[in-house]
Amino acid sequence: MAAGGGSPSIVEFFGGEDGYRCGYCRSDTGNLSHGMWAHSMTVQDYQDLIDRGWRRSGKYVYKPIMNQTCCPQYTIRCRALHFQASKSHKKVLKKMLKFISKGDVSKVASEEEPMDSHIEDVATCDFPYKNESQVSQSDLTPLAVDQAERVEDEDKDSGETKEEGNVQKVESDSVQICADKDSPVPAEPSHSAKAGHAPPKPGKGADLSKPPCRKAKDIRKERKLQKLLQSQMGTAEGSQLQGDQAFLLQNSKPKTNQPKNIEDFVFVPLPDDARHKLEVRLVPVSFEDPQFKSSFNQSASLFAKYQMSVHKDTPSDCGENEFTRFLCDSPLEAEHAPNGPECGYGSFHQQYWLDGKIIAVGVIDILPYCVSSVYLYYDPDFSFLSLGVYSALREIAFTRQLCVKAPDLCFYYMGFYIHSCPKMRYKGQYRPSDLLCPETYVWTPIEQCLPLLEHSKYSRFNQDGKAVDEGRLKELGRVRVLHKRTVMPYSVYKKRRKGPSDEASVQQYASLVGQTCSERMLLFRS
Repeated sequence: MAAGGGSPSIVEFFGGEDGYRCGYCRSDTGNLSHGMWAHSMTVQDYQDLIDRGWRRSGKYVYKPIMNQTCCPQYTIRCRALHFQASKSHKKVLKKMLKFISKGDVSKVASEEEPMDSHIEDVATCDFPYKNESQVSQSDLTPLAVDQAERVEDEDKDSGETKEEGNVQKVESDSVQICADKDSPVPAEPSHSAKAGHAPPKPGKGADLSKPPCRKAKDIRKERKLQKLLQSQMGTAEGSQLQGDQAFLLQNSKPKTNQPKNIEDFVFVPLPDDARHKLEVRLVPVSFEDPQFKSSFNQSASLFAKYQMSVHKDTPSDCGENEFTRFLCDSPLEAEHAPNGPECGYGSFHQQYWLDGKIIAVGVIDILPYCVSSVYLYYDPDFSFLSLGVYSALREIAFTRQLCVKAPDLCFYYMGFYIHSCPKMRYKGQYRPSDLLCPETYVWTPIEQCLPLLEHSKYSRFNQDGKAVDEGRLKELGRVRVLHKRTVMPYSVYKKRRKGPSDEASVQQYASLVGQTCSERMLLFRS
């Protein structure tokens, strides 16, 4: 889990009264969601929010109104450590290998499985821009600690309870980013219900009392791989060389009669005379990063080419400003933790360089429990390589790699699963996977959800009728507010506020983000 030490999240809540155009069923006003503008956000807060059904587009964070929106969007995650590639997935991996090593171009039309389509609803509508914040940066900067202390004293003198009057000081060490191991965060991936495999029935399958048989071919291949890795410690793709190799060595231990995993296809040794060179670079989304800055123009041009070709955007719809606002502006604060991945947490561009040219970019967020896929854009000239599927498989492999150093980081979030839209059902093929219950925020294996979704496009997955949202709002007075550059609990702000009451709006916000986040994040009030 990420360590604390940064600034608190600061958000503006917009509510969800207006409908927007849906990118799935094309309804003009059927897409209903709650939204807020995130001026800044810790990775732990965003992790907790997406575990309550939220999602970001740039700095705009939104949550579909599941029982009202035209196409309910269920958060989906893949259990990366247990992922097994399907036959169609392996075909894509083999096709890439053949292209890189021999230059072969498959004549077979690629299957429609565009991993980027999960963001189509925000890519093809303008709700993030209608609600863009107009607040100046100076209004978002909390005052010094002594100001917060005075607010705390004011609340104590007024006779409020100690819990409501407890204003956390605006210090770096006061922002709770990590939850205590003994008090798990509701719907926390590492502690959620996991789907286990049923044990084999007696009398069926191999005799486990005898040593398993191994093919000589597999033994030779394993030895060759280990020798290759040991001899090539200085040459591999991307900045994650050591991690890749450590993960490979760990997974190259004796296996018997097991299907190939992703690493067997992704990190296979290439011949010396390979026709092409593919390099994957992980670049932090920051204009202070030299790699991001030097590749920005090429990346922005590729985005425009992709949007105009695939989504039929006009040039004005996908210029540098739109690219920056949509895929470069991120509210996530970069963080490094001793027990976290070497690359740290935050927003990144995973660039796919083919022979010195960017042909695809996967936009991802690395969070305490997952790699979250945000968007993918690629060169349409290379669509024959099924880059949507290939990048998804690479991101699953990347998640497995990060898990070696950060054991809690073991899930791959694929955005939203929309069962009512047939072309979006392909995400259910990345298994094992879970869907998030829209009422109790508990993860449920997708196999249990599909029959319910066949019956109704909106469904509660938790079959325990008495179960409730464990992270629900319990104390409105403890919601943290940023008002006139001063951090205070809502109980104090409510008494200071002049004009009509905004309690209904604050109540709605806190109910949607949950008690934990409402006490940790700062809700901006003018």
